Amino acid sequence: SKLTNLGHLEMTWRSRVHFHPLLVRILHKSRLRYYGKPEKKMDMPYQAYFEIADGSGMMSMVLWNSLCPEWYHSLKVGTVLLLTKYAIKSSYPFKTHPTPGDSQMKRFATIEICLNVRDPPTEISIIPEEMVKPEWGLPEVKYRFITRSELDDLPHNHSCDVIGLVTFVGRAERARKREHSEDFWLYRWAHAIDGTSDQPFILELFATSQPDVFERIHPMTYLVCTQMRVMTENPSRTVYLTTSNESQIFITGWHQGQPYIKDAKVKNFIQWMKSQSEADQIKKTVIGGYYPFPRPPDSFLKY
Repeated sequence: SKLTNLGHLEMTWRSRVHFHPLLVRILHKSRLRYYGKPEKKMDMPYQAYFEIADGSGMMSMVLWNSLCPEWYHSLKVGTVLLLTKYAIKSSYPFKTHPTPGDSQMKRFATIEICLNVRDPPTEISIIPEEMVKPEWGLPEVKYRFITRSELDDLPHNHSCDVIGLVTFVGRAERARKREHSEDFWLYRWAHAIDGTSDQPFILELFATSQPDVFERIHPMTYLVCTQMRVMTENPSRTVYLTTSNESQIFITGWHQGQPYIKDAKVKNFIQWMKSQSEADQIKKTVIGGYYPFPRPPDSFLKY
């Protein structure tokens, strides 16, 4: 069929009602958002957005309502899609944006693609990776992996990806989303090492839309966290990483077929792990318990 591209859509969308099909690759995926309210009667008040790209650049794609439970788990980072019968509208201005792995990629930020169950009813087709042709010009998924030795030099709120061996995982804890609110965030602390520093990555992992992974993080698993944000605790200058809206978490058993397995720093970590004694590492691992962070000072005077 006759295809269009994201760059052409941005230039011509106001003068069209129907759009040609799009062939794109998913580069980023947000957590699933529930926006239901008691006074509004909606069957499936869900929303998720993705950053999709073709040879012309990158744009946001929003999955709405009943399409979320049907498609959310099938649409993975790296998946190639053929989209037909989609809608276009001006971008929501307050949405968070992931940091692209390819800083040269053009971002089309004025509009977003909307996938709805009607008006018009979107048709989504997943193209198997072995059928994707190089001449389509779809960009590869790129990452921003860092090692633990590089972390201390990064600025506050910098976006990065990490891989490490889990040495500690705390119990799941809850924090109110807002004061006096009945809604809570669920999170847990973890430590992971990668052999480049004596210090571990300190990771604040909020429950994303991956409950199967979040509940199974345990010592001695290979943990990959993408789109993490660097947080600097003053005055102690303690650095830790926290999940963002677009973070994805993967543990041993979930790595196969993920685009990051080709990344050089991931391969270096695997090589380092092969040189380690599993028995020695197990002795250093801890699970559960209360993890006060940031640590309080060691005396009341400093406090």
